[in-house]
Amino acid sequence: MKTFNLRSAKLRSGEEYRDEVELELTPLVYGGQRYLPVPDTVLAELVISRATTGTVFELRFVARLHGPCYRCLADAVVEIPVDAREYQATNPEGSDELVTPYLSDDTLALDAWARDAIALALPEQILCRADCQGLCPMCGKDLNVEPHEHEEERDDPRWAVLADLRYKLE
Repeated sequence: MKTFNLRSAKLRSGEEYRDEVELELTPLVYGGQRYLPVPDTVLAELVISRATTGTVFELRFVARLHGPCYRCLADAVVEIPVDAREYQATNPEGSDELVTPYLSDDTLALDAWARDAIALALPEQILCRADCQGLCPMCGKDLNVEPHEHEEERDDPRWAVLADLRYKLE
């Protein structure tokens, strides 16, 4: 687990600390599918700014995830620029909005923060390409590789009497 001890920054009010940290990214499960970060280790910029009312933490990096396409299940790669910001008030006085969950006893949990920041930055659907056609709902074939259409099925003759009744009532 990658952490950062705030005491090592030795910041006073109005000062800023900048550093490049190496983060080890973990696989992410999204929509029931597993996405692997490649590479699993990335360089991130960590910025800590101290003010009289609290501390602002910023984390910037680019993550690249490999996994299945949401529509056709082929391999998909998505590059996610992450720009996360957290705030920790000096005296939060019971407000959850003024406390970051990644800070405990002057130790900032960078791995957990990076994982959550990636999850929040993910697109709604991870696709192999923007115009992915997906799988055929009738036969399950990949429509990107083999585009086709199926002939519409005829109505079941057992329902013909009800269909006639529907048209008479309209």
